[in-house]
Amino acid sequence: MNSKKLALIQTAMKLFYRKGIHAVGINEVLKVSGIAKKTLYHHFSSKDDLILACLHYREQLFIDWFKQQLDAVPAGKAAILAIFDALDSWFNNRSPAMGEFNGCFFINASAEYGREDSLIYAACQQHKSHVRAIIKPHVDAFEADENKSNQLTDSLCLLKEGAITTAKVQAKLSAARDIKPLAASLINHPLRQANI
Repeated sequence: MNSKKLALIQTAMKLFYRKGIHAVGINEVLKVSGIAKKTLYHHFSSKDDLILACLHYREQLFIDWFKQQLDAVPAGKAAILAIFDALDSWFNNRSPAMGEFNGCFFINASAEYGREDSLIYAACQQHKSHVRAIIKPHVDAFEADENKSNQLTDSLCLLKEGAITTAKVQAKLSAARDIKPLAASLINHPLRQANI
């Protein structure tokens, strides 16, 4: 990727994540990046195009980080619990790759672009599906019943999303630690989980 294009994406990503997408104009991105407007429009046809590039950039950053956290422990139940340890590190700014915590960029972006026909909204949905697809094989490692595996995966994703939202909206940075025992209960008692 062109270095100026990458600089624009990284600058915009930081600004959008910290301040919100609608709160940041193109001129602010240009000022902070030190890159000319002509160069920006050479790489991006619109602000929405830049936002999509930021979403793809953050997606790759998050997915690489998330996989690394799960790959550091044995597959299955240990990896499921590692999700909440990883989130705790992120919330408390102990994961340099993720930068300073300000909620989920994809939740934030989808809230600002709530139209279901928006490419931005679709990119946010795709990210959540991708994260679920990473979690699912770890559930499959100990739950052979496909229906129960799907239900448990969905429940774990809800716990993950709830922890992220609670950490951001309520500034409860212990949210992932607090919910981890419930995740452990779900994975250790899957038959009970099916009745939720």
